Amino acid sequence: MIRSLINLYVLVLIIDVILSYLPQYRHQPWAQFIKKAADFTCKPIRQIMPPDLPFDFSPMIVIMGLQLIKVLW
Repeated sequence: MIRSLINLYVLVLIIDVILSYLPQYRHQPWAQFIKKAADFTCKPIRQIMPPDLPFDFSPMIVIMGLQLIKVLW
């Protein structure tokens, strides 16, 4: 059950990354819901990382952390 939830959240993070490249969907209610769900874990990582990076690596760090939790679980 936990692994399924982790896989589902990783999918939400991947969809959020894809939607960040498609600005026409930014104001859709479902896209805002996905953004809020992804920002729940990515926002604290973004605050730790230096602001002058060319890309947002926080989803990748969260996905790696979730995969580590899944392996250890």
